[in-house]
Amino acid sequence: MNLVRKLMIVLWAAAVPASGVCGEPADPPAAEPCGGRQMVSRLPADILAQLSDSLERLACKVSPAVVQIEITGFGLADAGDRENAAIIMRRHTTGAGVIVDPDGYIMTNAHLVEGAQRIRVLLSPPGAGSTNESLAGRFRVLDAEIIGFEKQADLALLKVEASNLPALPFNSDHPPQPGQLVFAIGSPSGLRNSVTMGVISSAWRQPDLANPMVYLQTDAPINPGNSGGPLVDVTGAIVGLNTFIVSSAGGSDGLGFAIPARIVDFVYQSLKKDGYVAHIEIGVVAQTIAPAMADGLGLAQNWGVVIADVLPRGPADAAGMKPGDVVLAVDGDRTLSLIGFTAALYQHPSDQVLRVDVLRGAEKLSFRVSGVPVHDRTERLADVPDPMKSRVDRLGILGLDVNDNVRSLLPDMRVSGGVLVLERAWSFDSVETGLKSGDVIHSLNRAPIQSIEQLKSAVAELKRGDSVVLRIERMGQFQYLAFEME
Repeated sequence: MNLVRKLMIVLWAAAVPASGVCGEPADPPAAEPCGGRQMVSRLPADILAQLSDSLERLACKVSPAVVQIEITGFGLADAGDRENAAIIMRRHTTGAGVIVDPDGYIMTNAHLVEGAQRIRVLLSPPGAGSTNESLAGRFRVLDAEIIGFEKQADLALLKVEASNLPALPFNSDHPPQPGQLVFAIGSPSGLRNSVTMGVISSAWRQPDLANPMVYLQTDAPINPGNSGGPLVDVTGAIVGLNTFIVSSAGGSDGLGFAIPARIVDFVYQSLKKDGYVAHIEIGVVAQTIAPAMADGLGLAQNWGVVIADVLPRGPADAAGMKPGDVVLAVDGDRTLSLIGFTAALYQHPSDQVLRVDVLRGAEKLSFRVSGVPVHDRTERLADVPDPMKSRVDRLGILGLDVNDNVRSLLPDMRVSGGVLVLERAWSFDSVETGLKSGDVIHSLNRAPIQSIEQLKSAVAELKRGDSVVLRIERMGQFQYLAFEME
């Protein structure tokens, strides 16, 4: 019996009632309405028809909770080979989102809505299912606001003023497994509520070794426009949020990646409560154990995670952890890799004590660590009301006045006032200055700079060939940047 036939039988068994007396087929299930259309009941023996009906019902159940998102705003374009530069341009993009709360809360990708000036959400009308042709093209359009976003996880929470909306639950209690059947729903190329089917190719994938984020890998076809849409299981629960693909030609090559539901749910709860995601730091440096490391240090196991450093007077130090401790578990969950250790810290609630079980020599120890909550407060600075007014084209930057609110988010600043460089924003008349994102400009040719308007006025007086010296603050240190206007 091949895999496809086994799959059909499993799905058919889940979709039809149990057999009658003496193995005789039970009465066919009653027809169920879907989006105003009466579903056709078929005999249990017709396995393909039952499979088709099951998938139709799933799509009909899930699709109303998936929204199309239209974004108008400013974004980054390819800057060619100019290092640390970005071209800011007006953009109109389309993506997807999923309603996770009937009161209008929608999860999507942060990269879709970053820099947005207006976000519109297209909602399916009540009673609409993916198979209902009579309602095709009809939808509600609502403006959405950003409650918060988390760049590291590439997640954002939107809110629309509506209630009693169809919402999907998170399947965060049962980790997905390779081979599990899943469905991706989104708006590739603006085609609303497109449904594709595939399996989980890997339940634990780290595409970028420098980034601790892990993803679900799926071969369900995902294309541009699917970003922010859900990856659901056969029950219609969210197992992940589609976020990117690896492709040689820009289309689906069967290498799609979704943020696991457990992380999406954690970020959703944090953004809904606080508007940002607070992580904890416990003051340790952890490394993957290699066999040579285990031999040289005399560790009890040659795999897993070892604590390489414990910062003095940090939370782990106060709890009693020491360099050389081998991490066995975090919050009761086994720690098998550095990815798992990092993920456990990422998802741990910032207001709860962390439990870390370690192996020190042959002795098993358990520590309760009060982690320090941290979050990237500068992320909120990227939400510029009107980027065009914040541009200084000849310096090739997008800036922000350093007022009291901004300064409170930059605790390392030594001098009040100035202009914070948010992004390099290259234009045709920009000169290479050496400025980087995060720099604060305090003066231009010894003239104090306190605002964007002041900086623009000073730059406007410069002529081609003039020498320019900027006094900047970079990571708490002052330095000069010298260049000539072109």
